[in-house]
Amino acid sequence: MIKKILIANRGEIACRVIKTAKKMGIATVAVYSQADRGALHVKMADEAVCIGPAASAESYLVIDNILDAIRQTGADAVHPGYGFLSENAGFAEKLEQQGIVFIGPRPRAINAMGDKIESKKLAMAAGVNTVPGHTEAVRDPEDAVRIAGDIGYPVMLKASAGGGGKGMRIAHNDVECRDGLIRATNEAKSSFGDDRVFVEKYIEEPHHIEIQVIGDSHGNVIYLGERECSIQRRHQKVIEEAPSPFLDEKTRKAMGEQAVQLAKAVDYMSAGTVEFIVDKNRNFYFLEMNTRLQVEHPVTELITGLDLVELMIRVADGEKLPLSQDQVTLTGWAVEARVYAEDPFRNFMPSTGRLVRYMAPPESDTVRVDTGVYEGGEISIYYDPMIAKLIAYGKDRASAIVHLQNALDGYYIRGVNHNMAFLAALIAHPRFAGGNLTTNFIADEYPDGFHGRDLAVQEPVVMIAVAAVVHHLFQNRASRISGQISGHSRDVADDWVVVMRDTRHAVSVAGSDGAFQLTIDGKACRVTTDWQFQQPLFVARIDDADVCLQVERHGIAYRLGYRGAEVDMLVLTAATARLNELMPFKAPPDTSRFLLSPMPGLLVSLAVSAGQEVKAGDELAVVEAMKMENVLRAEKDQTVKSVEVTAGDSLMVDQIIIEFE
Repeated sequence: MIKKILIANRGEIACRVIKTAKKMGIATVAVYSQADRGALHVKMADEAVCIGPAASAESYLVIDNILDAIRQTGADAVHPGYGFLSENAGFAEKLEQQGIVFIGPRPRAINAMGDKIESKKLAMAAGVNTVPGHTEAVRDPEDAVRIAGDIGYPVMLKASAGGGGKGMRIAHNDVECRDGLIRATNEAKSSFGDDRVFVEKYIEEPHHIEIQVIGDSHGNVIYLGERECSIQRRHQKVIEEAPSPFLDEKTRKAMGEQAVQLAKAVDYMSAGTVEFIVDKNRNFYFLEMNTRLQVEHPVTELITGLDLVELMIRVADGEKLPLSQDQVTLTGWAVEARVYAEDPFRNFMPSTGRLVRYMAPPESDTVRVDTGVYEGGEISIYYDPMIAKLIAYGKDRASAIVHLQNALDGYYIRGVNHNMAFLAALIAHPRFAGGNLTTNFIADEYPDGFHGRDLAVQEPVVMIAVAAVVHHLFQNRASRISGQISGHSRDVADDWVVVMRDTRHAVSVAGSDGAFQLTIDGKACRVTTDWQFQQPLFVARIDDADVCLQVERHGIAYRLGYRGAEVDMLVLTAATARLNELMPFKAPPDTSRFLLSPMPGLLVSLAVSAGQEVKAGDELAVVEAMKMENVLRAEKDQTVKSVEVTAGDSLMVDQIIIEFE
């Protein structure tokens, strides 16, 4: 019987396993790198052991260090989470040799399914639908071009040992194919220590749908419905949901049965995921099998009522699955959004630093937050920049989306950039609401990147009302303080002009003690709130709707955040508003002559030198962050005046790399 589990991972998944193990009465051991000394999973565990320096290649990926931590603590089982060593058959074999329970599949299954090339061959032999492609590793760019020509563009260049969107490139022509092979190979070697890349047909208008399976050591394997994971950026999932709005029951059953068929072919036990690509006609093809828990497992848990981590522990301990296929039920709808420390307005470049303020929305029957961070903690350059997974549940898809929108409004993060504006824009998009999802969704809807103009202000009357009430409260407080000091109170205006972007709105405010009557451009509005000064969240009821806005002072303006949009609002008297219209506009500095680092990272290479002429689209430099290579290209024809850095340098965000003439 398992008595003590060592979690060979970090972040939110380590916290999740610790939480489940404690619920089961099992002791826990956290391992951590020097960079994670103060991490949340370290604080949560019963014991903790340092396993090396910050770089994962010197800590979380070093098997001997994990084994040493097991010996130190007497742990009798290891849960690998996902990433790092979770799909390393050699790690599982060493644990097995030492009598340590690996809470995952057997090494044979990991070997068979962890290699994308071999798993595709096995799937074909098992009668599972597969994508047309070349099943051998390709190392030479010209060979890749030849194979792509035989298959027909577009093609996908994919790391054999890959995952998480790393080591993947889509190519539509020979040039992209050559470059894509080089980039995919480099990322694969950096991320997985395995530089093999293969080529397969890229299915257009595709849905990415995966089937959750779980098996025990007694030969039982069942599937637990599907997850729709089509909303992706750079092959990294952004929004996941269960069930899929695209599948019908017939296709769901066929995909589930093929997933089980494949799992049984390798005597699979533990949780695993069989990923499929599904075309517009619901034809489905096997992509890969992830022999581990997936990041998006919570949506499956919410609609099935099952705890996948607990089931993994129980089957690893020799227990039979507690239910059969006909006992699996799917109830309601769940949607998960991945909250990342990245800047969506800078092409989603990672953001690092301290979480100066961190307030997650309260958990409930409709909201769940899986996180590995806390206020005051650090987002490091060494690991994936995920802050949390925000999951919402509802009786149907529409209600789950509303719960997710409300939860995003109440998620307050300062100190690092984050992607919540982008998430809010995605789930508010009419195409998303209609369930018209493909893996091209983000590329189709944001072809030139994500910009502030993509964030239309929803329900502007809400932001106008809140700005007016907040200002009214500030002015009342100032009046009281002034009266206490001078002995003379001053009148506070009831009528204001609220300036919102390029619009002006006449607003009158009356009331106190949390209840306010407003007139906005001639229309009545009622606001009820117990908001206090310095609270970053303004929770209120406006007429018959409950709302939550993020509010803070920004100079003389109030910066409000609602439904992803962030707007600086001015609340002025009529006379001041007239003067404000005369204020000149201060243009931002011109940085067009410089190539700036869009993120903190390592300058992997420079492709140009001083005096060199470059054409639009030419490669200038490659910056690596979070194991992803980011190619910086020339935006127009120009001449390099000077190069300010050297390959191998660590760059800060906005650091000058190149100056142009």
